[in-house]
Amino acid sequence: MKPDARILIYGINYAPELIGVGKYTGELGAYLVEQGHPLEVVTAAPHYPGWSIKPPFKNRYSVQHSPGLRVTRCPLVLNKNMRGIWRIIAPLTFALASAPVAIWRILTTRPDTVICVEPTLFGAPFALVAAKMIGARTILHVQDLEIDAAFAVGHLTGGWLKSLAKLFEEHTLRHFDSVVTISEQMRRRLRDKGVDEQRLVVIRNWVDPTKIKPMQGPNRFRNELSLKNDVFVALYAGNIGAKQGLHIVRDAAALLKDEPNIVLIVAGEGPERAKLMAGAPPNMRFLPLQPEALLSELLSAADVHLLPQDSGAADLVLPSKLGGMLASGKPLIVQAAEGTELHLFLNGAATIIEAGDARALADAIRARLPDKPEIKKRRRALVTELSVAAILPRFRSLIVNQSEPDGAVQAK
Repeated sequence: MKPDARILIYGINYAPELIGVGKYTGELGAYLVEQGHPLEVVTAAPHYPGWSIKPPFKNRYSVQHSPGLRVTRCPLVLNKNMRGIWRIIAPLTFALASAPVAIWRILTTRPDTVICVEPTLFGAPFALVAAKMIGARTILHVQDLEIDAAFAVGHLTGGWLKSLAKLFEEHTLRHFDSVVTISEQMRRRLRDKGVDEQRLVVIRNWVDPTKIKPMQGPNRFRNELSLKNDVFVALYAGNIGAKQGLHIVRDAAALLKDEPNIVLIVAGEGPERAKLMAGAPPNMRFLPLQPEALLSELLSAADVHLLPQDSGAADLVLPSKLGGMLASGKPLIVQAAEGTELHLFLNGAATIIEAGDARALADAIRARLPDKPEIKKRRRALVTELSVAAILPRFRSLIVNQSEPDGAVQAK
């Protein structure tokens, strides 16, 4: 292992984004710097999940320095209504704006490893060419099968566009030395897209159980919403987009509107938030996205966590919010079809119902199923499996050690 290997990360999302891909890429970057690796990052200004630039950042080129880290931020074209062609415009404009920067930084700083993050895949070919020119190891970290997901939930349509996107994706995937993804089902899909089995590694997203943990006592969020102790809270916390299927939560809330002691809370931001709020029944409440320091308390406000999912996006993503839900110590109601990654991974740790069924979700909330000891035990085991102490050292091993076998860095 090269203890001071130089690394460059290229991706549209990075810290200080609070959720999603940027959160995990930022935490990976911070860990690598802590381990003594000089790190370059080429990214955009923080914009997720609201698809708007977060102050004090601006949508322009900028550079930030800290010990061991240089972050170059590049502009992109955004629209809060991130549907249709905007699912291509935003990442494509980032790729065009950032590619010259990524190429220049790779050629001049000569990193040992270049990590591209999907989303977005559009800039990856530029980084690949530059990395090959200097002999750097290349890794693609697939957090989201963005092309498949965009067609599955209807953001993109058209047979010719799908064929073109598939050709681009498969050609790009074949040229990385290693491809890391976050679930077994995504690994299988990548294999079917032409990625050699020996280059594929599963390393799940992680959770820090020292930061997110069960909390007892008064809760600021329940107090803020004037909820008494006997009110049963079903909580969704995360991105509010099409893939999350939150219309199902809204429909379940409507079915529960005559239950005076049940409240459904949605906490987060995203392109579907305004639409969701416009059609919400009175027993559905909304909270903004919370900073990391308050996340543990927010998750502890729940009596049960909700993990809905659009059935069309099954196995195209594995929700990043899952680790926090498990670490909070509260029970989960998960919508997942049998045989999907969510169903297989959470079997025995959650109440699992069919995806897309609002009545089944309402019935599961109404039932207030007891949190059995064996279910709690399984959740605690998953938190240990997903902890930063278990995951990040494995990821570092893959990044800086070319000879270590794939099996040694796989996380189940």
